[in-house]
Amino acid sequence: MAPEPITDKNLNNVHLIRRVTWLGFWVNAVLMVLKIVFGIIGHSDALVADGIHSLSDFATDLIVLVFVSIAYRNADSHHPYGHGKFETFASLLIALALLIVAAGIGIAGVESITASLRGEVLPRPGVYTIIIALASIGSKEFLYRYTVAAGRRINSSSLIANAWHHRSDSISSIATLIGVSAAYFLGDHWRIVDPIASVIIAVFIAVSAIQIALPSVNELLERSLPPDMVKKVGEIIMSVDGVRDYHRLRTRRNGHSMIIDTHIKVDPDINVAEGHRIASAVEQSLRTHFGNDIITNVHVEPFVKG
Repeated sequence: MAPEPITDKNLNNVHLIRRVTWLGFWVNAVLMVLKIVFGIIGHSDALVADGIHSLSDFATDLIVLVFVSIAYRNADSHHPYGHGKFETFASLLIALALLIVAAGIGIAGVESITASLRGEVLPRPGVYTIIIALASIGSKEFLYRYTVAAGRRINSSSLIANAWHHRSDSISSIATLIGVSAAYFLGDHWRIVDPIASVIIAVFIAVSAIQIALPSVNELLERSLPPDMVKKVGEIIMSVDGVRDYHRLRTRRNGHSMIIDTHIKVDPDINVAEGHRIASAVEQSLRTHFGNDIITNVHVEPFVKG
């Protein structure tokens, strides 16, 4: 079976993801250069760490751009359930990239803190490091809100994961602002606050990575949908005229779509055509509620009392 062309709806989703991601890509490019260059010139571990975080955004943006076209392809002979898991895999790669960045930033921050405690006087950050930190907070918070809104609109896990990457960068920039401000305004003894801020940044990044990774891992391990959604699926099935009962309901996510398998029980005296009509009505009701991207498999059985 040859791959089917991407549908108009999925094509629109791909275009939206690319547009949003490219915007973040170029903002990250500017912030990365400013943070790393002025962090080095201005002697701020926290700002350099923040810049490395922005550098990691490059990798995650590229991951999203590469995987999104694959994830929205329709089913083929090798992937009969579609390619949605590619998007899940992209989200997991983003989380792993964040964890690596967090570890590197944390180690560098601890080394600077240790040096300060040994009596080494840390250099005073430049005042421009404060300005860049403020600019980063504003721009990354905007990117978070813009990206997460688009991700939720089309139910894209990779886009939502990338949005949380923007939010973690915004939070890390707040820690950077606190660190460089204390180090700049409060004197020599307070300069240790700057590397302390970089370690706090590392913790925030690691937490964001775990929050992104857990749903992706659960999906790759075929975990069921949340109980409230499973309950809703059952209610929709039972609301269809002709369904007497159901069992063997199995659900899971597949990237931006869901997979729902179930056995429905119908009156044993109806003919095959009527049983097929009821099953089709169940599938249509599920699509009406959860969207046309869902994959449904409905098996018909005779209802037997007792």
